[in-house]
This record gives sequence, C-alpha cells and structure tokens, in this order.
Amino acid sequence: MNLDDKICYCYHVPLRKLLNFSRRTKPTRPSQMTECLGAGTGCGWCIPFLKKIADAPDRFETEEVIGDDYAEKRSEYIKTKQPKNKF
Repeated sequence: MNLDDKICYCYHVPLRKLLNFSRRTKPTRPSQMTECLGAGTGCGWCIPFLKKIADAPDRFETEEVIGDDYAEKRSEYIKTKQPKNKF
C-alpha cells in the first residue's frame, strides 16, 4: 500500500493524511480520527484500520495491516451489508 492510497473510500482520505493527523493530534480515543475529513463516518469499513493508526501511527506497518486486496475486501463488505463497524 502506498501512503497516498485511500483508507476511507467514502470520503477519499489517504493513509498519509491519517498518519499525519494522528501524529499531530495524538488522539486519546480512536473515534477522534473522524475529525480527519470525516474518516470512518460513512460505511464503517475503515474503522478497524483507523483504530490501528490512532494506537501507533509511528509503528503502523501498511503491509501487515492492509493488504493488496483492501479495495476488493471493502467492496465485499459493502455488498454483503454486514453490520457497520463501530469505534
């Protein structure tokens, strides 16, 4: 995954912006990541990833957390109408 790839597809928020936001603001709760351009407030797919970014932005390893099939898995999540992820 590239730093400019989207994590939040609903609001087109890239990984780089989320990492910088987390490093700058040091959120005390993962839900504060929504303050970064509304990430996590749409379909909810990115919420587990936002939690990991908020917990350790300097140690976040994209390859371990987000695979090449990220967009495909999100499409599957939307199609199957699973319950929305929550913070």
